[in-house]
Amino acid sequence: MTKRPSIVVAGGHSAGHIEPAMAVADAVRRLNPDAQVTALGTVRGLDTRLIPARGYPLELIPPVPLPRRLNRDLLATPNRVRKAVRATTDVLRRVEADVVVGFGGYIAMPAYLAARRLGIPIVIHEANAQPGVANKVGARLTRHVYTASTSVSLPHSQAIGIPLRPQISHLDRAALRAEARERFGLRPDLVTLMVTGGSQGAQAINAAVAGARTALAAADVQVLHIVGPLNDAADPDGVPDQTTAPYVAVKFVDDMQYAYAAADFVLCRSGAMTVAELSAVGLPAAYVPLPLRGGEQGRNAEPIVAAGGAILVSNADLTPQWIIDEVISRLVDPEQLARLTAAAAGAGVRDADEVLARAALELAEATPANRPNAGE
Repeated sequence: MTKRPSIVVAGGHSAGHIEPAMAVADAVRRLNPDAQVTALGTVRGLDTRLIPARGYPLELIPPVPLPRRLNRDLLATPNRVRKAVRATTDVLRRVEADVVVGFGGYIAMPAYLAARRLGIPIVIHEANAQPGVANKVGARLTRHVYTASTSVSLPHSQAIGIPLRPQISHLDRAALRAEARERFGLRPDLVTLMVTGGSQGAQAINAAVAGARTALAAADVQVLHIVGPLNDAADPDGVPDQTTAPYVAVKFVDDMQYAYAAADFVLCRSGAMTVAELSAVGLPAAYVPLPLRGGEQGRNAEPIVAAGGAILVSNADLTPQWIIDEVISRLVDPEQLARLTAAAAGAGVRDADEVLARAALELAEATPANRPNAGE
């Protein structure tokens, strides 16, 4: 009897790693319903909440934070890595893994090293413009390396975009717009600005938009403001605690396809997943890169800005007046807004999930059934 393929995805801790991993897992199941998909994760972060909710078995391993600079914590890293590799090796043997697909972060390093130890093929995806330590190491262990864009520097890599859920990548915003705006209590006829700082919120964004809300209303621009679950929809950022148009403030949105369908333009951070999702659904944006990590978020947005589908503003320059001058001026000009929308849609990539899933399944089919368990 032919063994069904066993794919292990290693993309835990943060939503930016988990969501692409789950998108690929879903694509594997669509392409081969008999495939077994297992997710690696840790007790830290969002793994235990997000992954089981998507219907995948979760195997927990010790987390391995990788310091980006020399410090005392770096001295403990080798022991942490060894412990995590041993635990991961046990998991890969138990599920009879044929392929490991990694997305960087806490989970990826031990997954790559354990797979290499057992002779299991490795597939790597890097979503960010600046690769992390785990994927830099992993890219030396395999030739199956995929990136979000051609600007990402990893050996023998192929740019394919970022894996997204079909609810996002295949979203028909126009068809869902009326339902989406009704869902949030927005008017059906007004240009809509969506504002979000991500799962943690962003005080600079919240404060700037709250300060511009009178001007936005005067320009007949309504706002859907996702303030973040850790922020109050009021002080200290001045966001009005309001749930009716023209300014609707909510803590979070579970089904982002409705928020995207309701919006005409977005003001947000430029995390890799955010940029990928907005371009895939054809939403222009004003990106405010998080002012950390050597400018990584700014580089995530550069391709879509160069394509004419977005504008970029620094955290320091984001003020209520900037929103009036740069955002409202675009929202009240239908021709300019249409050009931005078309450029954003033209830069979107929508099939990265299936590209990675096919690569993993092809490697699984080519893996010898009697591959030795190295290291025993």
